Amino acid sequence: MPQRMTGARLFARTLEAYGVSHVFFMDAVLRRALAEMEDCNITRILGHSEKAVAYMADGYARVSGRPGVCFAQSVGAANLAAAMQDPYLGHSAVVAFTGRHVPQFQHRNAYQEVQHEPLFSAVTKFHAKIETLDQMQHLIRQAFREATTGTPRPVHLDIAGLTGDALAVLEDEFDIVADHAHTRYPAFRPAPDPAAVKQAAEAIGRSRRPVIVADRGVVVSGGEAALARLAQRIQAVVVVTLDAKAVMLEEHPLFRGVVGLYGRSCANHVVAEADLVIFAGSNTSDHTTANFKLPGPGIPVVQIDQDPIEIGRNYPGTIGLLADVGAGMEALAASCAPGERADWLGQSQKHVDEWHAEVRARRAAESLPMRPERLCAEFTEALPDNAIVISDTGYSALWTGTLVYLRSAAQNYFRAAGSLGWAFPASLGAKCAAPERPVICFTGDGGFYYHLPELETARRRGIKTVTVVNNNHSLSQGLRNLTTAYGDRDRARMGECFEYRETDFARVAQAFDCFGVIVEKPGDFRKAFEQAMASDLPAVIDVRTEFGAMADLPWVPA
Repeated sequence: MPQRMTGARLFARTLEAYGVSHVFFMDAVLRRALAEMEDCNITRILGHSEKAVAYMADGYARVSGRPGVCFAQSVGAANLAAAMQDPYLGHSAVVAFTGRHVPQFQHRNAYQEVQHEPLFSAVTKFHAKIETLDQMQHLIRQAFREATTGTPRPVHLDIAGLTGDALAVLEDEFDIVADHAHTRYPAFRPAPDPAAVKQAAEAIGRSRRPVIVADRGVVVSGGEAALARLAQRIQAVVVVTLDAKAVMLEEHPLFRGVVGLYGRSCANHVVAEADLVIFAGSNTSDHTTANFKLPGPGIPVVQIDQDPIEIGRNYPGTIGLLADVGAGMEALAASCAPGERADWLGQSQKHVDEWHAEVRARRAAESLPMRPERLCAEFTEALPDNAIVISDTGYSALWTGTLVYLRSAAQNYFRAAGSLGWAFPASLGAKCAAPERPVICFTGDGGFYYHLPELETARRRGIKTVTVVNNNHSLSQGLRNLTTAYGDRDRARMGECFEYRETDFARVAQAFDCFGVIVEKPGDFRKAFEQAMASDLPAVIDVRTEFGAMADLPWVPA
């Protein structure tokens, strides 16, 4: 039965119908709609920057499997657009709203106004302008549809009014409607073409050394069990990307490690020796394939993906299964004859054993200042069985991806797709999505500096996370290339390019009325972690590690 309501109420109740539980925003935007949300059980999280609230929405979406929602006014649109890069590259369903001057003010030097569409076009899969009240419901529905179908990615709606409120006071009669399929992602789970499944099964049957590369699409589809069944059925070994680190436990007999440029040498060797590679939910990026060298030329490729654009993008002659990734793996497991590949399992395991032997001493090192490898070992042992780990990009991702071991099926791992500083605000969104679970952020000092003010947000809104800061007062990932760039030059001032002042992040946290503690010795980490977990406050563990410590780079083919 249609009811008469304002645009503000229509907006709020439509979001409620889509199951939105939190909105992350930077004032001043949609104030009348925010007021209406009090009647809709939607929690409003005010942040300190547009980028931070976008990363919160991203973390919320990745953990919940539901679209994350963020807002900014017209002048903040450029900042919000810049933040859409990470959910775009990370395949995350974020719905971004911005205000925009009404049409009669456009192209007339209106206050704080620039064109928004060019800013968002490269980092969203859908953009539209809501000019009239009767467009609002249709375009919100379309935004959720676009965000949750195919490859999940951000979308953007530009609402009339500098603060998006030009339509808020208008009234009309509306039914509140929502498409239930688009309240989560993936919205649809298509099955693969039986002929393609048969072709892939035949190729697998001819192989002696198959490997499955599990990527982000396995996580999106919830395909962990299907992955294990397929691997067991055909006796294929499994390597994972950082985005799928949690889909198979460290101790699984078929697990061979994290692959790619931020991976382990053992996993890269395994893919290099494979005679067939199955990409499960992977966009076959340069990071995953070590600059497109894994697998080598002429190796048969099977690719399972819900997005037809990705199938065969980087490997001509790919056998493609256009399907929900989990459904595709289930169909393939049902069609393949049981495999028997003991020689391959043994051969590939040797690479894993050699890698573990190589890193064992570094993970146990007692040197002071602490090495990041030892921090990762202590971090592994301290993690609760149901922890959600949120990692920054760069060395944080390389170290946690390779040297933090996940040993419980209830543990999850998410990392930035490339935006340094993403992890801390993303962890706040993750905690909003899963308030009953421990959320642990791992970042460096360089990453943590980006969004320090969100400690106030966490404290004000009672968002209880634990942030572990690998504090080496530097951007150490740049040191290797800086050293090469300097060559024979005097390096007395090279520190200007990568070095920070030493900062006491424990005191910074305490200044925000949060819990803060310093760790300098490996043996002290566990106690500090337990104290942080026991505190009712958002917590920061400032771990003092070796200045300029560089991570080992994995072996990749020449």
